[in-house]
This record gives sequence, C-alpha cells and structure tokens, in this order.
Amino acid sequence: MKGETQRNPAPFLNWAGGKRWLVQKHASLLPLTYSNYIEPFLGAGSVFFHMQPRKSILSDLNADLIAAYQGIREDPQGVVASLRYRQRIHNKDDDYYYRLRARVPQDPIQRATRMIYLNRTCFNGIYRVNLNGNFNVPRGSKSKVCMSNDDFPAIARLLKNADLRVCDFEDSIDVAKAGDFVFADPPYTVRHNLNGFVKYNEILFSWADQERLAFALQRAARRGAKVLSTNANHKSVLDLYSSTEFAMRVVSRCSRISSDATTRGAFNELFLTANV
Repeated sequence: MKGETQRNPAPFLNWAGGKRWLVQKHASLLPLTYSNYIEPFLGAGSVFFHMQPRKSILSDLNADLIAAYQGIREDPQGVVASLRYRQRIHNKDDDYYYRLRARVPQDPIQRATRMIYLNRTCFNGIYRVNLNGNFNVPRGSKSKVCMSNDDFPAIARLLKNADLRVCDFEDSIDVAKAGDFVFADPPYTVRHNLNGFVKYNEILFSWADQERLAFALQRAARRGAKVLSTNANHKSVLDLYSSTEFAMRVVSRCSRISSDATTRGAFNELFLTANV
C-alpha cells in the first residue's frame, strides 16, 4: 500500500546514526508499494516520516523513545503546550535541565516532552544511559526547545494507525508477511567492536544480536517481505551476510555525530536489500 502524498512532517528528534541522508540521497531504494511498514529500530524515524505509511509497526527497546511517539499521538496540542513551558523555564533556570533529567514523570504527555526536551538541549543530541538505565548526557549549548518546523498534529495523524511497541527487534521482524516492508537500521556493532558507533551501543547491541538480526531478516525475506537494512561496512558484517540472498552495496555518507571532532567525516555504510 502506497503512503500518502501530502507534505511530510519532519522527524522531531536528533539521533546518532539517523537516516535523513538516506531519504535525501537513496530514496530510490525504498519500495513504492507495500502492505505494512515495519521498523524495529525506530530512533528518529526518518524513513517512516518520508514514506508516510498507512499501516505500520514501529518498535524500539528504548521505552522513553516510544513514550515520546505515544504522547504525540495521544495529545499533540498538549505536547506543544508542555514544550513551550519547558522552553520558558530552560532559558531562565540553568539547573532545570538537570532536575528534569533526574526524574521521569508518570503523566504520558510530560514523559513525552521530557524526552523531546532532553534530546534537543543535551550535548550533541546523544542518547546515552548509565548502567542503571538512567539518561546521563550533560546539558549542551543549544537553547531552542520549540522548533519552527514542529508539526505535532500532523505527526499524530501519521501515527494514528501505527502499532507502537517497546520490544526486541526480532519480535517485530517476525510479524512481517509477504508484501510487507521491513526497514532495519541497527546499531553498527561489528565482531571486534572496531566501529565509530561503539561508544553509543556497545552495551545495548552485541555481535550475537547482529547474528540474530541477520537470521530474522533472512526469515522475513523468505516469507516474501521486502527488506532494506543498513549496517557497518565491515568484513565481519559482509561475511555474516555473504551466504544469504541479500544484495549488498556500499554507500558513502558524512557523519557529524561524534564527541571528538577529529573523528567526524565521511563513512562508508552497507545497504542490504531483498525483494525491493
């Protein structure tokens, strides 16, 4: 089923390894027709926002992330009002960021805007938690909480028929049927953790998870699902997929997500496709 043709609402989060560049430069790799859209590593959802699917399964293990999407779908105007309040306090009180970082509200709208606020005002837009699962990124230099391109009512409409889940990627991929489209953008863990994203995902996504992902995507493709997955252009990943039916191609992109400016620059990434 083809997505709507209206103007796309923009992603509302910054995310390490985000795929805005993919939809800008490689949209031709995305299918024009499909049934359900399934994205098991949601993040900022750049591909989801670009495709505007009518039916989707959007999942991630990050409960705060999914709560942000759920809050927007439930009450977009409440999200706008809450972010405007946080904007006013943020610019008056230097300690507000750390007080809010230290607690997680129970109210769904407040929890959603806490996530959006922290994402927009933390250092470099990084999402990182400590061993206790608590967000621990320091305050950054940006002061804008409300953005001119925010369109939360449009996002709420787009999410109306989305199944939002906090779950393991395998649970979502295993739902894919013939004609569905799976877009998988996992953390780029490699066998020996020699990749540029290891600081953000070493604990969360292991090499064993990479192997589980490869098998899950292969099962989905054999059921007739269309699959596009991104990954690290690394020998261990190439070897992992070498015996599968996936077509592999290397693409170049520019990365700006790094705590060390000397490590920012051009990177090659791997695209894996099946039945697309």
